[in-house]
Amino acid sequence: MTVDEAIQTRLSARAFTSQPVAPELIQEILALASRAPSGTNTQPWKVYVLRGASRDSLVAQVCAAHDALRADPALAAEYREEYDYYPEKWVSPYIDRRRENGWGLYGLLGITKGDKDGMHAQHQRNFRFFDAPVGLMFTVDRVMGRGSLVDYGMFLQNIMLAARARGLHTCPQAAWNGFAKIILPHIGAGPDEMLVCGMALGYADSSAIVNTFHTPREPVSAFTHWLD
Repeated sequence: MTVDEAIQTRLSARAFTSQPVAPELIQEILALASRAPSGTNTQPWKVYVLRGASRDSLVAQVCAAHDALRADPALAAEYREEYDYYPEKWVSPYIDRRRENGWGLYGLLGITKGDKDGMHAQHQRNFRFFDAPVGLMFTVDRVMGRGSLVDYGMFLQNIMLAARARGLHTCPQAAWNGFAKIILPHIGAGPDEMLVCGMALGYADSSAIVNTFHTPREPVSAFTHWLD
């Protein structure tokens, strides 16, 4: 698969098969991804690979917390992200794209507006890694600056493209961030580490309708300014 093909066929898969991913393959993907650039070669990424019992235990804990949070919204104070992934106030065109994405996905799955049970169940699929056999958690030392998150983005993209080139799919997930107080002790992260995001890794279920969902992209003319 060429780089172009890997980019064009990458998607955020939301349904995976149970087919295992060989640890040697995960190692190969991470080694290749580590060639991502970083400011003064700081390489700020730390990766935790969850499989088997460690994966299943974390899924159970976070799903239980997610259910408890729905039952008692006051618990939200206990589950807060350590950095703002999304803006505090949404403005156009970003809110428009967000809505288009959300309702496009839910519409495909038959989840109608006001179907809180359906929305909760679909959101909780995040915390099951969408049934992928491998879950990845990424942390960064809190001492690092914002630029390390830029570096991290390039590292994560490398993982997704390297995985795609090997017939795998991924789903990067910021949804986990609010449950860092559960995740960090579980994976053995130190007190100086901050959760950046999670990621599902595995073989996509090609029969799942959710994996036919493809998000649109703006044309180059919409985001590019030419200066001569």
